[in-house]
Amino acid sequence: MSTLWDRFQNYFLSQQGLGISIDVSRMGFSPDFLSKMDAPARKAFAAMAALEGGAEANPDEHRMVGHYWLRSPSLAPSPELGETIVSTNASIEAFAKDVHATGEFTEVLVVGIGGSALGPQFIADALGSASDPMRLHFLDNTDPDGIDRVFETLQGRLDHTLTVVISKSGGTKETRNGMLEAKRRYDLAGVPFEPRAIAVTGEGSELDKYAISNHWLVRFPMWDWVGGRTSVMSAVGMVPLILQGIEMGRLLKGAAEMDVWTRVQDPLKNPAMLLALMWFYAGKGRGEKDMVVLPYKDRLVLFSKYLQQLVMESLGKRHDMDGREVHQGIAVYGNKGSTDQHAYVQQLRDGVHNFFVTFVEVRKDRAGESFEVEPGTTTGDYLQGFLRGTRSALYDSGRESITVSLPDVTPESVGALIALYERAVGFYGSLVNVNAYHQPGVEAGKKAATAVLSLQQKVQSALGADGVTAPELAQRLGVDPEDVYHVLVHLVSNRSGTRVSAGGGPALDRYSLDS
Repeated sequence: MSTLWDRFQNYFLSQQGLGISIDVSRMGFSPDFLSKMDAPARKAFAAMAALEGGAEANPDEHRMVGHYWLRSPSLAPSPELGETIVSTNASIEAFAKDVHATGEFTEVLVVGIGGSALGPQFIADALGSASDPMRLHFLDNTDPDGIDRVFETLQGRLDHTLTVVISKSGGTKETRNGMLEAKRRYDLAGVPFEPRAIAVTGEGSELDKYAISNHWLVRFPMWDWVGGRTSVMSAVGMVPLILQGIEMGRLLKGAAEMDVWTRVQDPLKNPAMLLALMWFYAGKGRGEKDMVVLPYKDRLVLFSKYLQQLVMESLGKRHDMDGREVHQGIAVYGNKGSTDQHAYVQQLRDGVHNFFVTFVEVRKDRAGESFEVEPGTTTGDYLQGFLRGTRSALYDSGRESITVSLPDVTPESVGALIALYERAVGFYGSLVNVNAYHQPGVEAGKKAATAVLSLQQKVQSALGADGVTAPELAQRLGVDPEDVYHVLVHLVSNRSGTRVSAGGGPALDRYSLDS
């Protein structure tokens, strides 16, 4: 135990102002590993300094990456850019204040996907309360049933609902679909949509032009130097969350304080670099182990989902910066403690050893007085016991873990937590030599989806009253029969008049369209 205690003292890092600490003592690295990684860490520090200074970070789009400036506008590479951030935030605050003053609106419908939804969802859930002046609802997918469920919660309330549509380019189909579905619901309810519609988008985008021509209530900017997965402290998060009642100024303050801490040039005194080094150690710089994130706090249940995008979209790359095929990345999953002790912690302790754990601890149990479920023991005591007990049980089985501790779930601590992982991802990208700020795989998926939709149009046009099999139709169109089969099955399930006559399998079933 004395050896573990010594290791804890050596590898426990805390910051008094934020009250946040990082403990990596239960990762099995050696001092030799840290010595070997000193030079790569110094190189990563230099790359990060260049990034914050305005260097081009995304060669695909020839743009900077400046989410750090959102909480410290004075660090922006030009005074004009810094003033733009300050004035935009002030206009959002003023707009929300005017909305709250009217008392007319109680609901906010947020239409976005990926980073345009995950960040606001996480913060809304973590910091929301029953006394918030407005409640947030999300359309974050193009699933019709999911859309219907959201509007069930807004039934009879659309006249008191503002809709925020978030899309940088305005061309994201899932968001476009959600906007059109929303407008249709307003129209059916006899409630004007445009006076309740807010656009958060790039200047001159399709959405920007649409909002102008249709006289939407207001527009706020998205900048090309802010990536979706790091956009929650821009208008993407500021607009819906300030409307909800979240004190985003405090969140920005916590993020800025974490930024100062994570600029420290000593790898062992920089929490973001320490995280990045532990990820490198655990996966041997090749992502060989998954990151299991276990927040022991219900308010942080969406944190692992938020990290999935931040980490996996940033680091999951086929090629490195030198063009070599490397297939990098770190898989992230998790839910919350102590729930997971009754779910997959069994495998973590005794099953396949393909992971490392990050425990997220919140020291304060609740805002009010604690209730004793047993003499001298509260529910919070049990939660702490389960966290420490699970951590010890995993360590005894040779499973490694990191523990991140917060004093409480406040706007400052949530902002700091986001900033910590944003910079850790950037550092790790440098350590493994991948560009953490582009996402070619996402664009490939969008192009593939467009091809499927184009095929669907051709299949619909080719169908007639005479039955045809998928292979026959595929041969006629010169395409893959399996693709045609799946389109036909979808049409039968969702388009009235499309029929199937079972023939005994995918190649024999015959499809027709009522005349």
